Amino acid sequence: MTGLKRSGSQHQQDSKFQAERQETRMSRIKNFFLAIAMSVAAIGFISPAAMAQGTTVITIDEAKILRDSKAGQDIQAKLKNIENQINTELSPTKTSLETEGQSINAELQGKTREQIAGDAALVTKLNTYEKKASDFAKSRQKASNELALTERQALVDFNKALEPVLLQVVSEKNAQIVLSKSSVIYGVDAVDATALVISKLDAATPTISVVRKRIPEQPAQ
Repeated sequence: MTGLKRSGSQHQQDSKFQAERQETRMSRIKNFFLAIAMSVAAIGFISPAAMAQGTTVITIDEAKILRDSKAGQDIQAKLKNIENQINTELSPTKTSLETEGQSINAELQGKTREQIAGDAALVTKLNTYEKKASDFAKSRQKASNELALTERQALVDFNKALEPVLLQVVSEKNAQIVLSKSSVIYGVDAVDATALVISKLDAATPTISVVRKRIPEQPAQ
């Protein structure tokens, strides 16, 4: 009965896998935005004299910077290529398991547990299939973790490229406060420095190196 259950739930497992990937990606992007905010906060503090003279405030749209900058688009394209490569690597085994699962399901039809248990060849086939499916699940999880590590490193490198650009914009605007546009209830376009940040980032760093992170194979137990 193991083969019947395994192959019957394959589509649900794939859907759950994709949902978890999306949730993990959104979590990393949120952490990336937090890192930007911390970098900006480290620029300095507002002195009493600056407060007395009037404080210059600028806003930035972090999501737009990541989405529309050349470096951000380069990262997304390279990550997509790596994800496609991973799917290509996993696809033959996935297809083979699905085909084998369907074959086993056909053999199980109409048989009782006692009949299955008494068929040594079928029991061996079920156990072998279970081992293959378990190994594939581990391989898929390992690949997912590798993609997550790759994406995390890409965002770290993007942040490193973005930080000096932010500092340059802050200096040019003589700004004492930088706010995330998403946290501003009202603000005029004049204080939005997003386009300037993107322009300078495009000129300074149009591409980011994205190399797939590899997790060493664990020794067999």
